[in-house]
Amino acid sequence: MNKNEYVFGANILENLTTGMYQDSKIIYREYIQNACDQIDKAIKSGLIEQNEGVINIWLDLAERNIKIEDNATGIQANKFQATLSDIANSDKKITSSKGFRGIGRLCGLAYCKKLIFKSKASGENIISILCCDAEKMRKLLEDNNILKKYTAADVLSEIYEFSSEQTNDIQAHWFTVELVDINATNEDLLDFDSVKNYLSFTAPVQYQNTFIFRNKIYEHAQEINCPIDEYNIFLNGEQIFKKYVTHFKTSKGDDEIFGLIFKDIYDDQNNLLAWGWYGLSKFKATISRECLMRGLRLRKNNIQIGDETTLQKFFKEDRGQNYFVGEIFAVSHDLIPNSQRNYFNENYSRLVFEQEIRLFFKELQRVYYEGSAINSAFDKIDTFSTKENDFKIKQQRGDYVSDEHFLNDKKSLDKARQDSIKAQVEIERKKIQAENSPCSITGQIIKRIENTRTQTEIISVPVDENEFEINKHKKTYSATDEVTAEKIISKIEAGLQ
Repeated sequence: MNKNEYVFGANILENLTTGMYQDSKIIYREYIQNACDQIDKAIKSGLIEQNEGVINIWLDLAERNIKIEDNATGIQANKFQATLSDIANSDKKITSSKGFRGIGRLCGLAYCKKLIFKSKASGENIISILCCDAEKMRKLLEDNNILKKYTAADVLSEIYEFSSEQTNDIQAHWFTVELVDINATNEDLLDFDSVKNYLSFTAPVQYQNTFIFRNKIYEHAQEINCPIDEYNIFLNGEQIFKKYVTHFKTSKGDDEIFGLIFKDIYDDQNNLLAWGWYGLSKFKATISRECLMRGLRLRKNNIQIGDETTLQKFFKEDRGQNYFVGEIFAVSHDLIPNSQRNYFNENYSRLVFEQEIRLFFKELQRVYYEGSAINSAFDKIDTFSTKENDFKIKQQRGDYVSDEHFLNDKKSLDKARQDSIKAQVEIERKKIQAENSPCSITGQIIKRIENTRTQTEIISVPVDENEFEINKHKKTYSATDEVTAEKIISKIEAGLQ
C-alpha cells in the first residue's frame, strides 16, 4: 500500500449515523440547516427573492415515511453524484454556513430502511436520484469484523444507487430527502406534536405573532446589527413558529413575562461574541417542567445548540436555569458548533464566552433571589391578612370555646402581624433603593406585583404599636441607613392614618 493511501474502516459510518446522535429528532435539524444554506445561496444568486424560500416537512404515518423538501438551488445533474458521494468534504464556509462538515446528510440512515435524495436544478430537464439502502448498511456494519472486514468505501458502494429521470418542468429547482419505512423503534419521528414542539425551539423560525415582545427582540437585533435568521418551515402544511408566550406556570402558581432584559456579550477587544434576552417576570418560583419554553436556550444562526439544559452548567445552582425564559444568540465566527451541535469547539473565543456567561449568570442569580424574597414578603403580608380575617370571623361566630384556643390563635395572629410588618419594611427598603436606579429589576418586580394585587391587598397592614414599636430613635432598622429608615417609617405611618 502506498504510504499516502489511507483506509477508513466501516465503523466510521456507524459513528456518523447510528452513533452520532442521542435524539432521533435531530435529523430534522440536520436536514433543515442544509436546506437553509441552500436557500441563502438561492437568494444570493437571485434565483428566489427574500422570504420566498420554503422548507416543507411531510409526515406520512400510514406509510411510515418522512419527506423534507426545499425550493432552493437544487444540485446540477453533472455535479449530483460527486456532491453526494463526498463525506465530510463540504465546500461550505465555517464562518457563514449553518451546516459545514458534509456529514449531516448521512444521519437518516440510522432510522429508516431506505434514504432517498432527489434534486432538480433550474434550467435542466433531469431529476437526479440517490437511493441508499439503510437496512443493508446496518446489516453490513453488524457483519463487519465477523464475516468480513469492510472499509467505508466498500459499504457505500454496496448501498448507493444513483439514477435519473426526465422532467418537462425545466425551470423548477428543489431538493428532497425521503426517509422510507421508519424503524419501529423510532416512532417519535412520526409523532406530529412531538416533532412540532421540537422544531418550535430548535429550528430557525419566526416568533409566533401572539408573543407581544417579539418586536422588541427584532429591534434590539437591528440596533446591534445582528439580524435573526428566519425561514418559512412547514410541518404537514402547518407553519412552525417559536412557541414563546407571556403566561406560564411555576411551582407556586401562575406567572407572566411583563418585559424583556437584553444582554450583549463582548470579548476583551470589544468584539461582540453573543447577545441575548430574557423575560422579566415576578420570579415567583421555578417554571414548571411542562412549560416547553423554559430555560435560556443557546443558538447559533438561530438554530438551537444542544437543548434547554445546555447553559445550565454555568449557573451556580442547577435550578437557576429553570427561573428564566430567553435566548442567547452566539454571533462570533469563532464560536463554532461541534459535530454533534450540542456545544462549541474549544478555542479562545469559547473560553471568553464562558467567562462572560458565568458573570452574567451571577447577575441572574441575584435577580431570582431578589424575586423570591420579594414574593415571600408579599406572601407574609397576605398571610397576616388572611389570618386576621379568619380570627375576626371566629370571634363573631363564637368559635372560641376556651381561653386556650383563643390565646393560641391570637399568638399565631400576632406572629403573622410582626412578620407582615417586617416584610413591608423590607419591601419599602427595596423600593427606596430602586428609586435611585431607574432600571432596577427589583423595582420593576415590586411595581408589577403591586399593580396586579387588588386594592385591598396592597393597603398597608395595621400596626399594633404595642407589639411592634416603630421608633426612629431606636435601632429598629439596623440594616438600613438613617435617611432610608426615615422614609420607610414615614410610608408605614402614612398607611396607618
